[in-house]
Amino acid sequence: MKFLFTLFFIFPLFLKSDFPYEKIKQAFELNDSKKIALMCKDKVLINIMGKENVYSQSQANLVLKDFFKRKPGSSFKFFFKGQDTVKKTKQLPDGSFAIGNYKSKNSEFRVTIHLKKMSNEFKIESLIIELS
Repeated sequence: MKFLFTLFFIFPLFLKSDFPYEKIKQAFELNDSKKIALMCKDKVLINIMGKENVYSQSQANLVLKDFFKRKPGSSFKFFFKGQDTVKKTKQLPDGSFAIGNYKSKNSEFRVTIHLKKMSNEFKIESLIIELS
């Protein structure tokens, strides 16, 4: 009986697909372009200060690496985390978005991230970095 009780409460934890907000935050704090790129879909829309394009993960890594080289960060903080969900039907969300603040030595940037559920995990669908 204990086994069934434990299984009943633990099993949903394996089905839960969390939004990767903490991983994204840590990657920005560490200026880790590779980690961010690996959290992206195969093709990701990136807009950095008005320069927008669709990139593969490897290209996204290079674009973000260049940004972090020019604007090394000292902190990153999300100030909004949302979900695209249909509240009336109580469906699980298949997308989400978040807005954060990235601080470099001399500048502050607003970072907007759109996530899309792919299989059982959320991947970055678009990433926008603009001056605050």
